[in-house]
Amino acid sequence: MNKEYIRTGRTNQKLETRNIILKTAQIFLNKGLDFNLEDIAKEAGISRATVYRYFSNIDILAAEAGLDISTKDPSEIYEDLKGNDLEKKVLEIQHYYNRLAVDHEKLFRKYISAVLDANTSTPKRGARRKKTLELVLKDSNFSTEEKQKLSNLLTIFMGIEPLIVAKDVCGLNNTESMEIMEWGMKLLFKGLYSSKDA
Repeated sequence: MNKEYIRTGRTNQKLETRNIILKTAQIFLNKGLDFNLEDIAKEAGISRATVYRYFSNIDILAAEAGLDISTKDPSEIYEDLKGNDLEKKVLEIQHYYNRLAVDHEKLFRKYISAVLDANTSTPKRGARRKKTLELVLKDSNFSTEEKQKLSNLLTIFMGIEPLIVAKDVCGLNNTESMEIMEWGMKLLFKGLYSSKDA
């Protein structure tokens, strides 16, 4: 979604509209029907221009809607976390998103390909990993700036993008890829804790 568009107006309403578009696309996907942006607009009861503002490319919408079916909402993931230790919570979040990437790798690769092929400089991603991490970091003692930097940094250690690098560049299998990302996350926390103690 266009970052400038998200910043203006009512963010919650925009996220709700985005979710309505995704859920409407899922209706077509679940029925095995072909669809275009006009079909989504008509079924959702919103204008084509509104749909286009969120998803200018039908391939991106279809791929993200397919992934959205399998992905928990960040608040649901947050509620499922066990214990009070920040590192353990982050590792649980990492495991969830890494497992999701491994289980749906082909669909994620198709989605990334569609996003990269779309002639737009504006990323159109759901950012669920970052939102989940922000929920966990909200309760931490880090400053607002540190929380923002941490949510960005921790996001890099999970999901499809590091999985692709681990497999395609490093030649690791799924298990090795997940292990190396977890090891990296643990090293990050080790360094974080030692810098806080210094």
